[in-house]
Amino acid sequence: MTRELTEITVVGDDDSGLIADITSLLFERGIDIVDLDQAVRDETFRMTMRVDASEAEITRVTLREELHELGDEFGVDVQVLFPSDCENQSVAVLVTKESHCLEALLDARDSGELGADIDVVIGNHDDLRPLAAARDVPFHDIGDENGNPDEEELLDLLAEYDVDLVVLARYIRILSPEVVFRYESRIINVHPSLLPAFPGAAAYRQAKEEGVRIAGVTAHYVTTDLDQGPIIAQRAFNVPDDASVDEIKARGQPLEAEALLEAVQLHLDDAIAVQRGRTTLDNSGEVDAQLGAPGELDQLNPSRPIDSRGEFVADERDGTAVADD
Repeated sequence: MTRELTEITVVGDDDSGLIADITSLLFERGIDIVDLDQAVRDETFRMTMRVDASEAEITRVTLREELHELGDEFGVDVQVLFPSDCENQSVAVLVTKESHCLEALLDARDSGELGADIDVVIGNHDDLRPLAAARDVPFHDIGDENGNPDEEELLDLLAEYDVDLVVLARYIRILSPEVVFRYESRIINVHPSLLPAFPGAAAYRQAKEEGVRIAGVTAHYVTTDLDQGPIIAQRAFNVPDDASVDEIKARGQPLEAEALLEAVQLHLDDAIAVQRGRTTLDNSGEVDAQLGAPGELDQLNPSRPIDSRGEFVADERDGTAVADD
């Protein structure tokens, strides 16, 4: 993945003088601000800038040092991602107890299909430590006896491993704005439903209780709104009349791994963009992806009514259908 612009992310307490000082520093160093976005959630302030530093009058090392010094002055955390920092991406995988998504990611790494390094696995339980160890990946347990994670330790680990992408491989915990804001548009989750249906916990049980005929899974970017981030890929499957929750889960789990892996690969290949909360596929290159249902489904679901011979019935509104003799 390559990025043309430098990204500057500021997270901490809101201070009206912070933005002015940062923008002044950039202007004085010959750096153009291309985009600036701000948000506040649960009293945590986040500002993201995308800047063109190609004509900067100082080195990258000096710019990063000056921004860090300014952040220390205001008591905020400042992260700087230069374009070259994103060429060899580091992936951190967060897990709880289910192994299927982690195994799929590790298999893709070992085969070269992933195209990135999985440098660390972080869990809020210790259950998957043996799996990580068997695949030569460091494992860190940041959870207490009830599985509540220490997010300060999490942030320290993500910084220590210089992580570019965070993958939630059935990590059954909600990330706070402190984490999400620092890695905005760089956290991918897989949820066991066709979002926006059945967000939150026990999605397969929700599907069973609502009597759905078609269930599914969704890989999406994580935002501070639970299970409402931009959708990247989805998979669907039929739910038999007498299927139990466990049977529905057994049908969904392989698709969870499939959708999550595809979403991660698209992100690493810089093949998707987010516009107004919706992801779009970059068709400038040869991108082979199944973001939704298989293409064959279009043939089974015609866009206009058909007659008994399988021909489109004329539609007087647009005049584009095949006339019914």
